[in-house]
Amino acid sequence: MSDTFQIYCENLKRYINVRGGETLLEIYERLADEIDVKPICAHVNNKTEGLSYSVFKPKKICFIDERTPSGQRVYVRSLSMVLAKAVYDLYPKAQLVIEHSISKGYYCQLKGCTECDVEKIKQRMQEITAADYAFEYNERLTTDVIPLFEQQGMADKVSLLSSLCDLYTVYYRLDNFVDSFPGCLAPSTRYVSVFDLVKYQEGMLLLPADFAGDKTQPAKMVKQEKLFKAFTDYIKFNEIVGVSNVGMLNKVVDGKNRSDVDMLINVAETLHDKMIGRIADTIAERYRKGGARVVLIAGPSSSGKTTTTKRLSIHLLANLIKPQMISLDNYFVERDKTPRDENGDYDYESLYALDIEQFNKDLNALIRGEEVAMSTYDFATGKRVYKGNKLKLTDNTILLMEGIHGLNPELTKSIPDEQKFKVYVSALTTLSIDNHNWVPTTDNRLLRRIIRDYKYRGTSALDTIARWQSVRRGEEKWIFPYQENADAMFNSSLIFELGVMKDFAEPILKKVPHDVPEYAEAYRLLAFLRFFKEIGGRQVPSTSLLREFLGGSSFKY
Repeated sequence: MSDTFQIYCENLKRYINVRGGETLLEIYERLADEIDVKPICAHVNNKTEGLSYSVFKPKKICFIDERTPSGQRVYVRSLSMVLAKAVYDLYPKAQLVIEHSISKGYYCQLKGCTECDVEKIKQRMQEITAADYAFEYNERLTTDVIPLFEQQGMADKVSLLSSLCDLYTVYYRLDNFVDSFPGCLAPSTRYVSVFDLVKYQEGMLLLPADFAGDKTQPAKMVKQEKLFKAFTDYIKFNEIVGVSNVGMLNKVVDGKNRSDVDMLINVAETLHDKMIGRIADTIAERYRKGGARVVLIAGPSSSGKTTTTKRLSIHLLANLIKPQMISLDNYFVERDKTPRDENGDYDYESLYALDIEQFNKDLNALIRGEEVAMSTYDFATGKRVYKGNKLKLTDNTILLMEGIHGLNPELTKSIPDEQKFKVYVSALTTLSIDNHNWVPTTDNRLLRRIIRDYKYRGTSALDTIARWQSVRRGEEKWIFPYQENADAMFNSSLIFELGVMKDFAEPILKKVPHDVPEYAEAYRLLAFLRFFKEIGGRQVPSTSLLREFLGGSSFKY
């Protein structure tokens, strides 16, 4: 029998002869002159694999680079291991913690090191990438891998692996250093030679290549001081309750005392309520001084804006202020005037899909105490209609508006700043898988949206995943540039929520067919959820923000 067979190369749209055992990198090198990307990884049968992956039977293969979300994840994971290796070489007793994404990079801290030199670490990283060390893939019995991490002082990884009880564990070796990641790495260190490492706050910021611009240059840091504080406040909370990573969370879930899980849920929910209460108190104080007549609540998809708005309303009522709601949806321009996106579809996420002039006119009239006829947008006809609804602000009444453009100054350009109070809401996940692997906030929000869309909108996970990149582009354009304009930031993440969402999300994700490109993302999310022990949804209170996505809320949506 011949050991030669054919694979289908999506880049070339044709079949290619390969030898059994050839790696993806070897296949690419034979076809490099014909393929218009320089790959960092590939999709194999719609699953992301490293270029060291060996092919032994027919497959469908698509080589991808850093312009894709999968390629970007491979780049950042690989760069993180270079950083961890550099720290290990220079400060073997120090503990590197990569906490979260911020300011176009990744915030890192070195614990147990009082005189660490960021420039020296950066120089060592440059030496490692120039040496072109291979990221060596290994898979061994977990009982053999745990001692390797123990020798390097990685108690976080030991805790995680012990909680998962997997027979085998994949890890990577980089020269004399070992590490593990929830996904594949680049073939070698030269693939991630574009980066920067700068001093930032109390730690340092790892900046990868500028994926959205010139990828031959590192991304440029942007100031996000308010967002950083919102992250930091929650990290302090995690440390106080003793749950900073998934291994710790799993230990609580697996514990003999079930009340420990209940306590964790109750404390996290109380923190949410306390934070919303503080925001309401600040609004009330400004209102009584003659300001804050309009509260604008904005945030990215599935951040929990609706529940936050409802809970904020309750706290304002407790402050003897009556909230009145206005929906920005009712200010859509008529359909034939709606801007279109790059695909020619109506772009309802554009700021200019709203009648900004009429919106400002109505707001000013309401602030002056006038009665205003309120329109309703008819989505069936694409027109605004007036049905006799009127609104007038009385004493101790405040306007609340939820919408993605709330922090954009262009939306309320004619309203004096002192009359506005802006709230930014996002699920700023601070739980880590381990010290070198954080939980992306976008994954948390995507899982929320998959569950909500399936339950309430009859939308499959396939369709939600297919639309997600368009949603993300809209966020990058219309939301994230304005988040630092907020007067207050509310972190809507809950430390326990991924353990709860696991049971809801897994059966939905498993319905994504294997023969579609979206399977790669569904497979990745399923692999990610494997890290979490299940937490039953029964303990989640009906007032929880999480109920907006799971169902069972005491609020009406």
